[in-house]
Order: sequence, then structure tokens, then C-alpha cells
Amino acid sequence: MEFQALTVCRRSVRGYSEGVPHEILREILKTAQQAPSWKNSQTARYYVAESPEALEKVRAAMPGFNQKSSLNATLVVVTYQQGVAGFTAGTPDNEIGNGWGAYDLGLCSAYLILAARDRGYDSLIMGLRDADSLRKALEIPENEEVMAVIALGKREKEPTPRPRKELEEVARFF
Repeated sequence: MEFQALTVCRRSVRGYSEGVPHEILREILKTAQQAPSWKNSQTARYYVAESPEALEKVRAAMPGFNQKSSLNATLVVVTYQQGVAGFTAGTPDNEIGNGWGAYDLGLCSAYLILAARDRGYDSLIMGLRDADSLRKALEIPENEEVMAVIALGKREKEPTPRPRKELEEVARFF
């Protein structure tokens, strides 16, 4: 799909008819791995819930409205390794520190949701979750920051486009 069309048709979907087949999910994650990262540190990590048992554990770590919004979807818990991106020999390279790991994970997540849409699947990034429960359920190491759960699957119905702010409200040109 042409990039501009891809960005316009991608929506946050809150109703799925089915998740993503395993092989297509692998392709989507390989595309997400192409995102740039601080000094090519590649600190993004993906914990993929496909089995009914894993899906149940991940959903249990989210509030009810996110559980409902992600029914029938494949769920991907995204994390990043702390103290790597934005650091040299364990010392922050600037005042942002671990913010660079979060920044890089945001880039990876953007690639992930666009790769999903390019293959005909939709997404919903959910930041409201119980990180400790997810860490325990999926054996996520303590050195990784749990950021979000991303639902991936086929949309049940066409979502309504949401308005965007005028460019002049968000950009200044000098």
C-alpha cells in the first residue's frame, strides 16, 4: 500500500473478528525490527500472546474496557531494555536518559501498527495495564520497562475517522 494511504486508513480499532495468523505476525514483527534506534541498540522486546491461556493472562492485566476492546485479537506486550538506549557505559548521554528507550520503542510500535495495516490488520495501543501482572505472567525481566499492550487483528466494523488538529496548532516554521 502507498505510504500516505496507509497512514490515513490506519485506525485504533476497538472490535476484532479474529487475530493475526502466526506467520503474518512474524512478518509484522520483522518489519517493526527495522525501526531506527539509538546507536542501533534495538532494545524493543515483544511478548506475543496467541494461545488462549496467554491471551487470558494478558487480558487479566488490563482494565475491563481494554479487555472488551481487544476480544478476539492477538495481543503483543511491548517493552524496552532500560539503561541501554541513551547510555554509554551505564551513564546517560544526556538529560533524557531512559526516555530514549521509550522513544525508540515508540518508533518500533509505529512500524508495527503500520506493518499490520499494510497486511490488512488493525491495531489498538493500550497503555492502561498492570505492568507487574504482565511481568509475572510473561516472565518479563526486571531490566525491561513494560510500556503497552497492542491488540492486532481484523476489524469487526469500519471505525469512524477521528479529527486531527490543524498543522498550525502543532508545528512552528522558522
